[in-house]
Amino acid sequence: MVVERFRSGGPDQVGARFRTQGRLIPEGSGVEFVESWMTPDGSRCYQLMRTPTLAALEPWLEAWSDLVEFEVTGVVPSAEFWASG
Repeated sequence: MVVERFRSGGPDQVGARFRTQGRLIPEGSGVEFVESWMTPDGSRCYQLMRTPTLAALEPWLEAWSDLVEFEVTGVVPSAEFWASG
């Protein structure tokens, strides 16, 4: 799970880049966008991404780091968590 906090205080610059350049996930990285949610005030975005490793996510994080501050937390489906315990 990736939490994005917009450096400019809002999503406008991020939205403009996304519209012109796309999501900027490097091809062949194994990183996959699943879904995203915005806070009602537009100050944060929560993105669910699939990635084979945290290192595979790094180029994507770097591509947006001038506009976004990231918090990355590994998550697993609840059923998977409970089945492993």
